[in-house]
Amino acid sequence: MADYAFRKVGQTDEALVKHWLAQPHIGGWWQDGATEWGMIAADLANPAIDMRIVTTDGTDMGFIQDYDVHNWPALQFDDLQAGARAVDTFLGDPAFLGQGHGTGYVAARLADLQRAHTTIVTDPATTNTRAIAAYTRAGFLPHRVTPCDDGTLVHVLKSTTCL
Repeated sequence: MADYAFRKVGQTDEALVKHWLAQPHIGGWWQDGATEWGMIAADLANPAIDMRIVTTDGTDMGFIQDYDVHNWPALQFDDLQAGARAVDTFLGDPAFLGQGHGTGYVAARLADLQRAHTTIVTDPATTNTRAIAAYTRAGFLPHRVTPCDDGTLVHVLKSTTCL
C-alpha cells in the first residue's frame, strides 16, 4: 500500500487545482476550476474546513477536504450530531486512476480524522458509483439516501468510531 501525506492547500495550489478540475474524469461531480478555486480561496483561513493536497512519493495527486457538517446549510446532514465532519475529495491526476489510490488515501485520512471525531460522513451523488465504491472500501457504511439542498439525490455514507 502506498504512503499518503496531506499538506495544507495554499494560494500557490491554484493552477494545480484548476488543472485537475479540467480533467474529463472530474466532469459532472465538481464545478469548473474558477468557481471551485474561488470557494477554496475564500475558505483558506476558515477553521471550520480543512483542505489538503494528497501526495504520494512526493507527487501531488488529489484534493481532500473535511469540514463541520453544521457550518454550512446541508439538508443531507441535518440528522447528525454536533461535531460530525464531512469529507469531499477528488483524485486529480489521471495517471493515478484505477490503481486503488482513492480508496487508499481516503482510508488514511479517515484514520486521521477518527482520532479526533466520532462521526465522519460523505455524500456522493447516488449516480457516482465509483466514488461510493471507493468510500465503502475505505471504511464508510451506508447511512441513508436523501436529497441535498439542490435536490440531487446523495448517498450519505457514515463512519463512526468510539474515542
